[in-house]
Amino acid sequence: MSQTFRQPEILDMARREGKVSVERLAEYFGVTHQTIRRDLTDLADAGRLERVHGGAVLPSGTSNIEYEDRRALNDAAKAAIARNCAAHIPADSSVFLNIGTSTEAVARQLLAHKNLLVVTNNMNVANILMANPDCQIILAGGSLRRSDGGLMGNLTTQTIRQFKFDLAVIGCSALDLDGDMLDFDFQEVGVSQTILQQSRKTFLVADASKFKRSAPARIASIAEIDTFFTDATPHRRLGALCREWGTDVKVSPPSPEPFQK
Repeated sequence: MSQTFRQPEILDMARREGKVSVERLAEYFGVTHQTIRRDLTDLADAGRLERVHGGAVLPSGTSNIEYEDRRALNDAAKAAIARNCAAHIPADSSVFLNIGTSTEAVARQLLAHKNLLVVTNNMNVANILMANPDCQIILAGGSLRRSDGGLMGNLTTQTIRQFKFDLAVIGCSALDLDGDMLDFDFQEVGVSQTILQQSRKTFLVADASKFKRSAPARIASIAEIDTFFTDATPHRRLGALCREWGTDVKVSPPSPEPFQK
């Protein structure tokens, strides 16, 4: 069966089940895993699906992808972005890292940094940075979101308002062509807005898949961001806005994966 017939059926299966796997599709169509991966990549590039580890899901609209799938999504891109971001975080500084798999990737790149004070509402970030003895960690208390270890609510924002951070590193679920950073959870959005207010310098970490996604809640404009770390050159409209607003864009393409037979 050619891709002309496979791909519409793959979309139908994704609509029925919410997610499709490479292994099951290869068995169903009687083709190789590599062939299915190409189909899923084509559909993802067209904005019809989103790639996750081992398969693909329907594009997000009003609800986010499950945490475990997000953690495996675009991991090479997130690692490249995180390395570049961490290189711009000086020692002897106070830093806020918010909820998200991209900020968790940044935390992994801070394990050798010296004399950091990190405040976070992300329990995963705190657990990662426990391995750095030169990093003081403060958890912003709040209501625990069990799905991803995030802390949110009034107690979280009250804690954040007690600080003035040297810099904040935040992520977002989507970034539209108007330059608006978007998310799904309104409580999380309120926390992110407070973080931006309490920081002298702000970094955004977001891979290129966020350019293709949509989410209902607005965090802020990227005009409020000092440096935007990503893995691909933004659309020319968004790039022009960043130049107009003075938001520095730093692109870090992921390292190519080794060829596998």
